[in-house]
Amino acid sequence: MTVRVLIVDDSATMRSLIAATLRQDPEIEVLGFANDPLEAREAIKQLNPDVITLDVEMPRMNGLEFLEKIMRLRPTPVVMVSTLTQAGAETTIAALELGAVDCVGKPAGGQTAAEAFADLAQIVKTAARSKVRPFSGPVTQQATSADYKTSDCILAIGSSTGGVEALMTILSAFPKNCPPTVITQHMPAAFTKSFAARLDRVCAAHVEEASEGARLAPGRIYLAPGGETHLEVASKTSPQCRLTRGDTVNGHRPSVDVLFNSVAALGRPSVGVILTGMGRDGAKGLLEMRKAGARTLGQDEASCVVYGMPKVAFEIGAVESQTSLQRMSSAILNLCAAAEPQRSA
Repeated sequence: MTVRVLIVDDSATMRSLIAATLRQDPEIEVLGFANDPLEAREAIKQLNPDVITLDVEMPRMNGLEFLEKIMRLRPTPVVMVSTLTQAGAETTIAALELGAVDCVGKPAGGQTAAEAFADLAQIVKTAARSKVRPFSGPVTQQATSADYKTSDCILAIGSSTGGVEALMTILSAFPKNCPPTVITQHMPAAFTKSFAARLDRVCAAHVEEASEGARLAPGRIYLAPGGETHLEVASKTSPQCRLTRGDTVNGHRPSVDVLFNSVAALGRPSVGVILTGMGRDGAKGLLEMRKAGARTLGQDEASCVVYGMPKVAFEIGAVESQTSLQRMSSAILNLCAAAEPQRSA
């Protein structure tokens, strides 16, 4: 199937670079271009694209305002193409919350377009297969489980495409004394700090980007920094975050498999959760957690934006049960509260 793409960006140079990158893939057709949201609105009506690449900052209409209109009135897979600045990162996180499928950073810091857009074609093709839902309003802090009893059970979560919405939905329903939580979400390095800050604003618990030596404790949630390191959990007696340099795993750094494998090796009560995302990262690590005695959950197909990672994990026997996004928070808390000490390997 050929994926038909509309490129929306106010920079002629950037439009050309994105088009040149996408045209290298024979499965992608660039339908046309728009300089701003008003032009894009007419182009969408005329061309009916499968996927839209959308600049974050454009003239004549705010990019977020335009995206919200798309997701409310004509839900279409959108890939955000953002500058790697703090403001650009914060806007991109807001765009993902509105329903954009994924984000890609523009060339920065001496990067070539080929380097910056190395994964763009694959992201666009994945977006074309994703489940896009009408925007139903921003995530706000939900009522939490007031009767949840604090647990030292370690919760490890892995996610990718569609993970911003999933994580915000799940974590915003956690109580202030939630289980010690570590998360690897596939996301460009410039965006993870802004995402952690956004999560912290909608969660009763404290959320921050993981740092070397940060201690796991109830009410603390750590998000793996993007780009240079993998997030692991070290020390059975006093679990803490460890950021390790190394090659990509399954094409990713940080990798969900690396996080899950480190938790499996601790021999402590733990719960592993694999959420929406393309590829297979995290499946084998989740299986190792289950073999070590952890309880495991996978997001079900119906509620996934991309049923890739959870599907592979389910097929290899890593997932104990599949759960909808809407029921995931309570399912996680119930398993953490009931977690038994892990068996020796």
